Amino acid sequence: MAEGAVSFLLDKVARFVENEMMLLSGDHREEVLYLRGELERMRAFLKEADAMEESDEEIKVWVKQVREIAHETEDALDEFTLLQAHDHADGLFGSLHRFSCCIKNRKSRCRIVSELQGINSRIKSICGIHRRLLHKLSGAQQGSGPKNIAGNTWQDALLLDKTDLVGIDEPKQELVGSLVLGGSGREVVSVAAMGGMGKTTLAKQVYDDAEVKKHFKIRAWITVSQSFNIELIEELLKDMIRQIFGVVSRPVPEGLDSMNNNRLRRIIKDLLQKRRYLIVLDDVWRLDVWDALKYALPKNRCGSRVMLTTRNADVASTSGVESIGKVYNLNPLPPKESWYLFCRKTFQGDACPSYLEEICKNILRKCEGLPLAIVAISGVLATKDKRRIDEWDKVCRSLGAEIDGNDKLKDLKKVLSLSFNDLPYYLKTCLLYLSIFPEHYQIEQMRVIRLLIAEGFVEAKEGKTPEEVAEDYLDELLKRGLLQVAAATSDGRVKMYHVHDLLREIIVTKSRDQNFTTIAKDLINGMWPDKVRRLSVHNTVQNVQAVQQNRCVSQLRSLFLFGVAEKICIGKLFPGAFRLLHVFDLQNSRIRKFPVDIANLYYLKYLSFRGTQIKSIPSFIGKLQNLETLDLKHTRVTELPVEILKLTRLRHLLVYQIKLESYEYFHSRYGFKIQGNIGTLRSLQKLCFIEANQGGGTIMTELGKLFQLRRLGIVKLSKEDGESLCLSLKKLTNLRALSLISIEEEEIIDLEHLSSPPPLLQRLYLRGRLEKLPHWIPSLHGLVRLYLKWSRLKNDPLVLLQNLPNLVHLELLQVFRGDTLFFRTGGFQKLKVLGLDEFSELRCVQVEKGAMPCVEKLIIQRCNLLKKVPLGIEHLTKLKVLEFFDMPEELINTLRPDEKGGDYWKVANIPEVYSTYWREGWEVNSLESHSEGENSPRRSTIILKSHELQTRWK
Repeated sequence: MAEGAVSFLLDKVARFVENEMMLLSGDHREEVLYLRGELERMRAFLKEADAMEESDEEIKVWVKQVREIAHETEDALDEFTLLQAHDHADGLFGSLHRFSCCIKNRKSRCRIVSELQGINSRIKSICGIHRRLLHKLSGAQQGSGPKNIAGNTWQDALLLDKTDLVGIDEPKQELVGSLVLGGSGREVVSVAAMGGMGKTTLAKQVYDDAEVKKHFKIRAWITVSQSFNIELIEELLKDMIRQIFGVVSRPVPEGLDSMNNNRLRRIIKDLLQKRRYLIVLDDVWRLDVWDALKYALPKNRCGSRVMLTTRNADVASTSGVESIGKVYNLNPLPPKESWYLFCRKTFQGDACPSYLEEICKNILRKCEGLPLAIVAISGVLATKDKRRIDEWDKVCRSLGAEIDGNDKLKDLKKVLSLSFNDLPYYLKTCLLYLSIFPEHYQIEQMRVIRLLIAEGFVEAKEGKTPEEVAEDYLDELLKRGLLQVAAATSDGRVKMYHVHDLLREIIVTKSRDQNFTTIAKDLINGMWPDKVRRLSVHNTVQNVQAVQQNRCVSQLRSLFLFGVAEKICIGKLFPGAFRLLHVFDLQNSRIRKFPVDIANLYYLKYLSFRGTQIKSIPSFIGKLQNLETLDLKHTRVTELPVEILKLTRLRHLLVYQIKLESYEYFHSRYGFKIQGNIGTLRSLQKLCFIEANQGGGTIMTELGKLFQLRRLGIVKLSKEDGESLCLSLKKLTNLRALSLISIEEEEIIDLEHLSSPPPLLQRLYLRGRLEKLPHWIPSLHGLVRLYLKWSRLKNDPLVLLQNLPNLVHLELLQVFRGDTLFFRTGGFQKLKVLGLDEFSELRCVQVEKGAMPCVEKLIIQRCNLLKKVPLGIEHLTKLKVLEFFDMPEELINTLRPDEKGGDYWKVANIPEVYSTYWREGWEVNSLESHSEGENSPRRSTIILKSHELQTRWK
């Protein structure tokens, strides 16, 4: 990861040269330029060196030296820039300050320049080592030519013993069916999953299956390497030729070893053109490998198949799109099968002793259904004395150290590390950064995106915002199986990520070894770096104090507090140690006052007090000139000082809280007030939620100056705001999400003045009276989510909404006063979630065949006159969840299996049905369960909760 440190430093050096070089004397400028030149030369070598540092101690030491030099250089440049910033204070106080600090800062500059000279001396001393290592690396590359690549002996470790195969029968049969059945054209079947999931094992079982052997007389198994070059492709093609010619009992063509790619492809294509074949390409990492091999495999009409195994979802999906085929995503072993495999390997078929069960289950939980991990860790535990509970507990507590140092786990570490080592430096940095989060933590996507930007880890790309580039990074990690989706919205947006526990252990180890992140957790008894750059505190601030007593924190770049329950006084934790801080994340900490020390954090870009008890923001917030994110969500802040308008680099301003009021099903949002012209914050991308009823009506006009806005939330709107709001919305052409909430339930939101809505709008939330449905909503072809509340329309809105081509999620609350909702054939073609709430006059919902063909979830609640399930609900063949909440008792009764003439048959095939109804003062002393028989797959369970009766058929 020295490549990443040097690359990010070079960007900083480039900015320094552009902005600060004139402040240096001639000799000092030469020092900076020499430094830049040497770093650029080193970067070209570091990509290969980073990959080899684990296997070569000399390279590892050299890489560490380069990384330390990069860190020290970054510190020196930042301190120099900080001195310049302090020298430019304004006003009388600024003049006095400059005069008093002149001598001090001159000495500081000399010290910093001296540090740069010392750094250059160190660089010169390791240049000779650099040249020798470069020669060594070149020799190593020549020695690992393509003929050695095909061996890939580590692949053998992936092939679990037959006795280790658990839960493989179902996926095996599905894949066998995909190969031997289907059309006559060539099809591609991909098996995709993260490393260690058993892709190769599964594919090998399918490949050796008797039915597959009988169906495909010509078969070949090709193991692909991580690397990609012409020589590799030639070796793969030659290996394929040798296998295929051997199967058909023909001699290998003469001169095979000297043939080029085109000739090799032609030989394979000619031989397979009129034959049914099965080719397995195992462990395909990159699309370019598939692109290079696919032209050798003819698209004949013989029922031929290509099976890929890959840890890259892009490879799987692209190969399937280009050729007819399917993607099989291999899932982790379920808990029951994981426990069975674990016990069989650990206790050789015996039962787990009861006194070890809790420890074993905690260890197994970290494996998260990864078969290779279960087998490897079981092999370690099988040698432990079952009477030594402390030994088993030590493995559970220090699994990361076990993976790093136990020879029995080296294959597991290698498999999991391969995916990391294959990443470009910016994705390695992104993945290492996730080590700041505690174990089992659900990682919010937007939080990570803002943090990566604040740290300077996101490269500028023409035509994309930094947020979009960072999202691409996370998406790439997701496709490579290094991240998992923990939560997503109905319209497909990822909200939360999760890192596999064992992969996290490896990331944490690498992060610690490279002094990327320091984690203070529980008791401080680990090896700490001399200089802490990023500090993540888990559980208690005593961990911080322990670090501070023993190590230097003056160069701290980022500070995170997770799960810290005690009260915090920031100034006492790190007195005077914050001068280079970029990120300060105090989310959900017990803090009540805005820390005064923050006023001097010149470099601060990310500041989060989300979920804290802070009530007010001081005026000195305006001193944080580099601040990009201010997160005050779920705090007690309701007003911001006018000085906030000085933060012209602010990109994300989140100031609101959500409250559940009385028996409301939907939460109410409370925003913030601000004085002055918010239009000065031209960099804002997200503004939520600002109060409309302030500033004499100028707020709505000012919003039109925020051309970069992607998301906007406004509360306390009145009808009079309508015209100026529409004029501003017309200018916000980058807007993706818009939330508008009226000052009270009966207040009209006037949106009829909007002639051309934001063309990229994807999510729209309107809470307030509408005299009629805004005429421009049907033109929002990119709209995926629509939420309307309190609209009280006289005309059926479905007529105008049904043709929205990409609408996925629709929620309507008190929207229509009519007695019938009619979903017509062809309407709502992409809709997946539909919610209907408090339609006071609604008596009938009708669904025609062909309407809402993709709906998976339907919620109807508080419609007091609706006493029958929707007519035509049986047409919704993809419906998975049906919910009736607080509905008339008559409707609930029709859903009972034993109700004569009821509607149970209409919902019988829906996997999940929930229903509740409420009756004033009603109590139930006994509950009745309905069942269709002992072996019925569906039974009803009735759960009483206060005045609610919930019925669920499983």
